Amino acid sequence: PPTPPPPGAPTARILFLTDLHWDRQYVPGSAAACPDPLCCRGTPRDGPGAAGFWGSYSKCDLPLHTIDALLAQLPNATSNSTRNGTGAFAAAYWTGDIPAHNVWQQSRGDQLRALRTVTALLRARLGGLRVFPAVGNHEATPVNAFPPPYVRGNQSAAWLYDAMAEAWQDWLPPAALRTLRAGGFYTAQVWPGLRLVSLNMNFCSQANFWLLINATDPAGQLQWLMGVLADAERDGEKVHIIGHIPPAHCLRSWSWNYYRIVNRFEGTIAAQFFGHTHLDEFELFYDEETLSRPVSIAFVAPSVTTYINLNPGYRVYEVAASYPGSSHAVLDHETFILNLTEANAAPPGTLPRWQRLYSARQAYGLPAAFPADWDQLVRRMQDDEQLFQRFWFHLHKGHPPREPCGAPCKAALLCALRTGRAADPALCQPLRPALPFPRIQELWSQRRLC
Repeated sequence: PPTPPPPGAPTARILFLTDLHWDRQYVPGSAAACPDPLCCRGTPRDGPGAAGFWGSYSKCDLPLHTIDALLAQLPNATSNSTRNGTGAFAAAYWTGDIPAHNVWQQSRGDQLRALRTVTALLRARLGGLRVFPAVGNHEATPVNAFPPPYVRGNQSAAWLYDAMAEAWQDWLPPAALRTLRAGGFYTAQVWPGLRLVSLNMNFCSQANFWLLINATDPAGQLQWLMGVLADAERDGEKVHIIGHIPPAHCLRSWSWNYYRIVNRFEGTIAAQFFGHTHLDEFELFYDEETLSRPVSIAFVAPSVTTYINLNPGYRVYEVAASYPGSSHAVLDHETFILNLTEANAAPPGTLPRWQRLYSARQAYGLPAAFPADWDQLVRRMQDDEQLFQRFWFHLHKGHPPREPCGAPCKAALLCALRTGRAADPALCQPLRPALPFPRIQELWSQRRLC
């Protein structure tokens, strides 16, 4: 099991961005409620129900100036390295979903424009900070359509991967760019002793119709992952895995195989980081033999976008830095938000004030941030209603839905936090009160935003 770092051991801060969803047709003052799947677009109007300047609590994405304001106030983008109390970052992980949710009217040109515009903005605002991206499900058009690498010609995803390799070539080494072009995944060294693996989770997506042909390992990505992890184990490296769609949201065969890989390499995989749900949650992994010993955790960070009814947000992870014997594990994390009510009410020209919503260890009273601590948190939340309501508040980035989370909702959420692989009722059996697993799955599907 991981052990806390010795006193005075160096730590590093990693900026984590996911689900930016830039809407270039966002218009402040337009209708925030509309019959379309995406609103806050079109002609400005007066009166209530108008889209706010910085974003809206509605089925809306973000204008570019909100994303820019987020990046502009980060410590790496300012001369004051203690802005927000965050200190400078050692790296940034960026797990995809760049375009907006107007999926019915997107072209390849639109997707490439979003990719290049947002990449250029990150490069301008973050300066020399190395960014490690992952491919989201909204990067393609049609949305979720990611053909396996053996599909050639105009139907292939080469148009997207080639553009990504070109846009990200300053951040990634040549070997990483080669596998990025081939299948949208790669590995690269973050710093000595720490290797990053960026997975293309679209090859496990329940919404990717190409996987009807082969859902087991359609791009040979899991086989490749095992090779990377075996090499890291041999070389004494630790590994951070990033990806867009969390493992439990994947197709069952892929998800269970991935769970086995995490079990096999529990001593090598130091952390896992995902996005996609837009909410602030996690998925625990247990030993396969007893499903009782926590071996890993997949952190699921909240989105930058407001979609749907959320504050804009981002995450900062504190990890053990590079020193002999470092675990490179997550030691704590902080979540920052923009309070939209406050920001939109400010006089025009006022810079928005991003604020720290909470720090994980402080808010939840965690001794450390290792898998066993998060497992204990789930158990504590069963009986401590105040603690659970705090988690519910943070889950929605400080803007929870009006309807409270009653007993069935709570049972489904706690079950989700224990579930690192798809459709496994055994993972939730230790929880009480028990809820039939089909009912839990029904509640999960109701709250999925993306």
